[in-house]
This record gives sequence, C-alpha cells and structure tokens, in this order.
Amino acid sequence: MNIVRFLAGGLLTAAIATTALADDLETPEERLSYTIGMDIGSSLADQGLELDLDLLIEALRASYLGEETLLTEEQALAERDAFMQRRQQQLEEQRQEDAARNLEAGQAFLAQNREREGVVETESGLQYRVIEEGDGASPAETDRVTVHYKGTLIDGTPFDSSYDRGEPATFALNQVIPGWTEGVQLMKEGAKYEFVIPADLAYGEQGRPGPIGPNSTLVFEVELLEINGE
Repeated sequence: MNIVRFLAGGLLTAAIATTALADDLETPEERLSYTIGMDIGSSLADQGLELDLDLLIEALRASYLGEETLLTEEQALAERDAFMQRRQQQLEEQRQEDAARNLEAGQAFLAQNREREGVVETESGLQYRVIEEGDGASPAETDRVTVHYKGTLIDGTPFDSSYDRGEPATFALNQVIPGWTEGVQLMKEGAKYEFVIPADLAYGEQGRPGPIGPNSTLVFEVELLEINGE
C-alpha cells in the first residue's frame, strides 16, 4: 500500500525519534533514514495536510515490513481518489476567490491610475505612460524586438526582470501577451514606457504559476532597444 508515498511524493522509511542528535546517527543507513524522514515531513507540512502522525507512522511501519494493514489496497485507492477530488475542489474554490479579488483590485488600480498625469488609455483598456520618448522607428506586430523590462503586480511585487538577469530579451511581438503586442507597437526605438495591462490583455483567468494569480493586472516598465525585423 503506497498512500504515504502518494501524499509525500517519495519513499518513507522507519521513523527515528525526533530527539535524536546527529552524533546518535552512527551508520549510513541511520543517517539516510533520518534524512528521508526530514524530507518527507517537510513535504507533508508544505502541502498543508491535516494528518494523524501516529496513524501515519503505524501504516508506514506495517507497509514497510509487509505486515497486515488497516486498509486494503482497494480501500486505500478509493481514499486516494476521494482525497484528490476534495483537493481539486478546494483548489478550484480558492482559484475562483482569488480571481474575483484580483479582478476587483485590478479595476480599482486601473481607475486610480487613469487619473495620473500623462497616462493614456487605449480603446482596449491598455494604459501607458511615456517615461522617455524615442526617436527611432516603431515596430510592426510581426517584428522581433529587443527590450529591457521589469514586471510587477499592482502591489509592487516583482515577478520578472531582464535587468536582474543582466541581459535584454528578444522576442516576436505576436508571440507575447496582447498588452505587450499592442503596447510595444506604440513605442519608438529608444523609448521607455510604463504599461498597466488589464487581466484580459495579460494572462486572464488562468494566471501563471507563481505570483501571477488569476485575473491579475500587471505593471511593466519597458525600454525598446532595437527592432530586429521579422
């Protein structure tokens, strides 16, 4: 039976008393056992699961030693399936809550930003402000461009920056989020703009793994360094 392995994402070994000191771990097997126990414990804690540790250790020991367990394999499989369904439902409910909260916060931010001096809003809802104007050409939608940029959430949390990586980024304008495709075409080579991109012109209801949640409005500062053609 491997329910513990499923939950923790790795093999579990026999428990060692948590009060053991490093000097008490004399053999490679003891040190490995304790190390895996630490890894599994951290993994379970990170998942936020409410577990009965006594039962977990009892099942671990019985499974590891091949002894009779309280649940059959079929019962354990059914419990895993039920757990996954509950987990997915919880995650979906949380995503919907985050989406509603982010949408409301984004709309409020856009309304406030709209009143700032120098801010222009396009028909699509994209907002931009010229920090420094350029004197070169403007790119077409099918052009590749080289830019420096940094991106933050509306609360200032950074999520991406070519400056931090130490080199600019090059990409085709028709292969990025709609807010970038539209916004960078407004720029001339050498320009530096700030864009506030509504969720529907960014990553929408899906968001992205990491800090960009569903319906997140994003803020970018972009320097258009070069137009590379198609």
